[in-house]
Amino acid sequence: MKMVNLSGGQAIVKVMEKEGIRKAFCVPGESYLGVIDALYEHPSIQLISTRHEGGASFMAEAYAKASGGTGVCMATRGPGAANLSIGLHTAMQDSTPLVALIGQVERPFKGKEAFQEVDFTAFFSHLCKWAVEIESVERIPELLHRAFYIARSGRPGPVVVSLPHDMLADTAEYIEQHVQQESVPVPSDAAVRTALEKIRTAERPIIIAGGGVTRTKSADLLVRFAETMNVPVVTAFRRFDAFPNSHSHYAGSLGFGSDKGLLDYIKQADLVIALGTRFSQVTTQDYTLLGEQTKLIQVDISPDSIGKVYSPILGITADVKQFLQKAIEGAVPVKDEERERAVVNLHAAYLSFSSAPKDYADQYVDMDGMLYDIVQAFPQDAILTSDAGNFFGWLSRYYRFDHQNTYIGPTSGAMGYGLPAAIGAKIAQPDKMVVSFSGDGGFMMTMQELETAARFNVPVIAIVVNNNMYGTIRAHQEKHFPGRVVATELSNANFAELAKLFGCYGEQVTKNEDFLPALEKAKASGRPAVIEVLTNPAILSASQSKVIHSNAERIN
Repeated sequence: MKMVNLSGGQAIVKVMEKEGIRKAFCVPGESYLGVIDALYEHPSIQLISTRHEGGASFMAEAYAKASGGTGVCMATRGPGAANLSIGLHTAMQDSTPLVALIGQVERPFKGKEAFQEVDFTAFFSHLCKWAVEIESVERIPELLHRAFYIARSGRPGPVVVSLPHDMLADTAEYIEQHVQQESVPVPSDAAVRTALEKIRTAERPIIIAGGGVTRTKSADLLVRFAETMNVPVVTAFRRFDAFPNSHSHYAGSLGFGSDKGLLDYIKQADLVIALGTRFSQVTTQDYTLLGEQTKLIQVDISPDSIGKVYSPILGITADVKQFLQKAIEGAVPVKDEERERAVVNLHAAYLSFSSAPKDYADQYVDMDGMLYDIVQAFPQDAILTSDAGNFFGWLSRYYRFDHQNTYIGPTSGAMGYGLPAAIGAKIAQPDKMVVSFSGDGGFMMTMQELETAARFNVPVIAIVVNNNMYGTIRAHQEKHFPGRVVATELSNANFAELAKLFGCYGEQVTKNEDFLPALEKAKASGRPAVIEVLTNPAILSASQSKVIHSNAERIN
């Protein structure tokens, strides 16, 4: 083994380099300056400094999703770490491999409530897969390589590594270690045969495709499997691109505002095949999705996920890609008129439900019409990122994802995610068109990252749907506490003009006919761009918009 004398900071960077890290996102801090200095003019690792630690962690998380690798973010102790935590929570719920390097107080000062002191192993213990503090420089190669391995193996997720300030200045002989290659569980032949037989003999089977499909890029395999077994497919919450939406076997997505007919069909299914989904609260409609008569086959890479929400008749701990490959090898085509009719009817219902009407408005931008234009104008390999917010209902209902790796959004429902996630995704996929969607509430939380995009010349397009309120909460407020509006009204500056101050392209759109010209100008600018879309504050959901347009047609 090669042995050289390195400081703690240099050893950290040496491990990062060996792990194949090419980008790291941070807000610089004095408690880990040793790492920052070791990255000075590093030939292969680019350090991207952001304007808020939350933005750094969102960028690193989305970069990991878009690149297929492991994200790295860094922050200083105390306040920096707390700000970073929102992206770590997102990575945990989204099963995204992420390593967070956080500066810590000097070892002799621990336990004295030193400046910005936080016990990180306790603070992050339930937010991450693992949290560790490296007490001695000699153990950096061992523990940091382990951190990367844990982050990407099994069900991927975030790992926090705490780095005492004084430890980073210590020196020791660096003993090079091997990068541990993760192996994935392979299903037994018997389990696959049992699953295939149960699917073959089911009367109303349906597949739910989740993050295990998107992470392993197995959508093409799932298409072959669904076609062979003649089974309709739905995608879990914010996993739209786990199956091509225009395919004849696609039945729709699960989440907020799902088609009631689709939900009823799933509740009446006699067999659900869950592929790499953790059955989140949103996917399962508050854990009501599966009926009492429904049997479940659950395939997941983590044994901890098997039976966590619903008890399966067959639980298979396996990598979804490995399961699909084996299942396709052993599958016999199923020809059944009832199942074929169900596949056709479910896809037809999806197409009807998800076709945006070309409804334009002059006073505001009609979201139905805007999504109609977006569907026509965006290239099929464009990457879309989004915040949480009521604007998301239009995107989830009307946009069709037909290519893998084209949607990046937080299953945790984090506001402020869209813009920094777009920046991280564009850095990972510079040749793709990357567009973020945010409401005015969420955009305002991380809009300072426009400066990051401008400084590093990352030409993302941010679409901001502005109705001057926290729209999702307003909708809940009006439902549960009618006539008692409080805390949800907002006032905003002109976001397009603010974008220009950051050196970006900016345009405010007040009617539908101006949206596509603004989009073309944003693309042609070659700069980060903001398109601010002013919408009717009285329309808070895609379903409400549908009712209003339907009533207007009857009146006319």
